[in-house]
This record gives sequence, C-alpha cells and structure tokens, in this order.
Amino acid sequence: MEITILFELAIIMVGAAVLGTLFLFLRQPIVIAYIAIGFALGPGGFKLITETSHLEQISHIGVILLLFLIGLNLQPQKLLHIFRKTAPLTLITSLLFALVTTAFALLLRFPLPAALIFGAAMMFSSTVVGLKLVPTTTLHHKRTGEVMTGVLLLQDLLAILFILLLNGGESTNPFATFGLLLLKFIAIALALFLGVRWIMLPLLKRFDVVQEYTFIATLGWCLLGAEAAHLLGLSYEIGAFTAGISIASSPVALAIAERLKPLREFFLILFFFAIGARLDLNIDPILLLAALFIGILIVPLKAYLFRNAFRISGEKKSASRELSVRLSQASEFSLLVVLAATSGGWLNSDQAMMIQITTLITFIISTYWTVMRYPTPISTRNDLLQD
Repeated sequence: MEITILFELAIIMVGAAVLGTLFLFLRQPIVIAYIAIGFALGPGGFKLITETSHLEQISHIGVILLLFLIGLNLQPQKLLHIFRKTAPLTLITSLLFALVTTAFALLLRFPLPAALIFGAAMMFSSTVVGLKLVPTTTLHHKRTGEVMTGVLLLQDLLAILFILLLNGGESTNPFATFGLLLLKFIAIALALFLGVRWIMLPLLKRFDVVQEYTFIATLGWCLLGAEAAHLLGLSYEIGAFTAGISIASSPVALAIAERLKPLREFFLILFFFAIGARLDLNIDPILLLAALFIGILIVPLKAYLFRNAFRISGEKKSASRELSVRLSQASEFSLLVVLAATSGGWLNSDQAMMIQITTLITFIISTYWTVMRYPTPISTRNDLLQD
C-alpha cells in the first residue's frame, strides 16, 4: 500500500484520539498520549510511519504559532522590562545546569567535547512544553507567565548561539557571533514594526469586518516574520514572536489570537507525535539506564536550582516554586543541539540517542508534575483545569 501524507495524518489523528481518550479516562496528561502514539507508530514501534522528517517540519508550525500568539499579548515596553529582570537569572541558571549535567556525562566516561555538548543540551527548558501547560490568563496577564516567557526566550537565543557555534557559525569568536545575532534581531524587529505601522495596521483597520481576511493576513505576517528570521540565521520561533509583538497594538490582536488557537493545537499534536517517533530504545543498555537515571534526576535538580534562583531574584515563594516546576524539563532545542553535534562528528549515535531519551524523560516527568500540581489547560482535575 502506498503511504500518503493523508494516510499518515489519518492514523496519527485517529491514534491520538483513541489513546487520548484512554489517557483521559485514566486521568493522565493527554500530551503524553501524543508522544506515546508517536513512539508506537514510528520507527521504534510498529513502523507504520518510518520517515518522520516531513512531519517534523510541518509540526514546527505549531511551535511558530505558539510563539506568535504569545507575542500578540505582549507590548514591547513590557517585554523589555521582563528581559531586564530575567537576563541575569537566565544566564546564571543556564551555566549551573550545564556544569552539573556535564559532570554527569564525564562520570559516564563521555569524552570532554561530548560531555560539554550533553551539558549544553540539558541546560535549556522547553518553550513548547512549558508554555503549553500555562493557562492563557496566567500566560498573558500574570507575572508568572511573563517571567516564564522572558526566561524561555532568552534561553532560545542562547541555544541558537550554541548551535551556530557547533556548525562553525560566521565567526570563531562567540562574542562576535552573538553581536551579529543581536544586530540581525534588531533588523528583523525594525522591519516588522515598520511593516505593521505602514502596511498591516491600515489594512486591518480597513478590512477588519472580514474575519477571513484578518485571519489569513495575520497568519501570513506570522510566517513571514518566522521565515525572515530563519533566512538571517535566527530561529523561526524568534521571528514569529517578534511578528506577534509588532502587531500586538492592533485592536484585533486578541480576536486574532482566539481564531488561531485551534490551528496551533492541530500542529502541536504533530509536534509531540514527532518527538515520540524520534525515540529508539535500541542502544547500549548501560546508556539507556543512564538516560533513565539522569532524566529522573535532572527534573527535581533543575526545579531546586530554579526555585532558589527565583527567590534570590526577589520572586515570591509560591511563584518561585511554581516557576521552578514549570521550567524543570529539558528543551526541544536539546534535540537540535544533538542534530548539529552529530553532523559535526562530536557525538556518536548512542550518545545522541541517550540525550534524546533523557530529554523525552524530562518532558514526561515535568508534565506529570506540573499537571498534577498546578493549573493547566490539560489537567484531569476540575479544580486545576484552566484554559
């Protein structure tokens, strides 16, 4: 039988619906069902879908839309204030996480370059998992959501810088590379804000009664910003986020955000499916056990370090505890770091798969911890269920 994209989407959505129903009956987080169906149908399971690269590319639209919608609810002045508050904390905690996880890798007798890459891969938190589990009201209107957004976006910038360095970058000097990235970001932001002022806002004001037009125009603006950033060596996510901020002053921004949510959810299901499909347990058993052990250990360790860092920075005790749990996982950027390091010959296949398994384990543990303790849009407890 010929495997078509329609067939793949059909079995993914049907499988996700069936397993998601089972998970909800068992009062388990539905995101884990999406990851599980990815593993079951992918190369490591029943092999119904053996090639997932095209699905990974398509699913990335969900991440882009997630960041665009966050940007739609943030004014530039508020964002600058958040960055000033979170920059020192983000840099210090990232360095601490990298040092601790590098030490774990050295204990496993990784070569020093591979150990450093392992440490770098584990020092970031997941933008998708973290923000997916934050209720909309908390994300856009409470300090917890604002601080999380600031930390995660700064970590994304650090991750991009590290990936560029692994790939050779445009310079062997990391400071020069970072400076160039900053200039590119400023150029993208300036172009988007000018475009909104002279093109988007006049058009939206004139045709805002036509809902289809506002939907397609803002979706096009989101993808334009994402692709422009990618072409300049930044990430799609940063471009989409900046595009969202640039249009946040529009009176139709909140209405646009509501209309884009179902589209975002569809692509995020594919994103979590692709994560599960990456999983391959056919590696050295010792490395597999090590991945399980480190994954279980990293989540509470990151939470502990984050909690103390937030308290030192002046956050309230309850907010520090919640933020630390929500940021306790590794990142989807960990997978991109692995890809770049493997391509450059810094990691062998077993080491790369170990990092991917460790990352996935942190996703699962952190998701359970967050869903069972704090308000989320996917909670199985009515008192914690918030959209």
